[in-house]
Amino acid sequence: MNISVELTLTPLHDDYEPAIIHFIKKLRASKLTVLENPLSTQVYGDYDEVMALLTVEIKDAFELIEKGLLLMKIVKSDRHDYEPHF
Repeated sequence: MNISVELTLTPLHDDYEPAIIHFIKKLRASKLTVLENPLSTQVYGDYDEVMALLTVEIKDAFELIEKGLLLMKIVKSDRHDYEPHF
């Protein structure tokens, strides 16, 4: 089963950019499809592969920040090639 996951990591302290950059680079290093925009990062692929990666990398990201939150949306389909039709 393929999924699409949208992630927004928000460290709640100053000097937050290094933690976000580290998190995104770790996701990019995977064999999964990773797309980014200024507000979020999307990861696409097989459910088990995506969730295994996120389990490790979210924990790693949380260990690098003092306080923060992570917003995650999961869609049951691979939407990496979505294009609006309007």
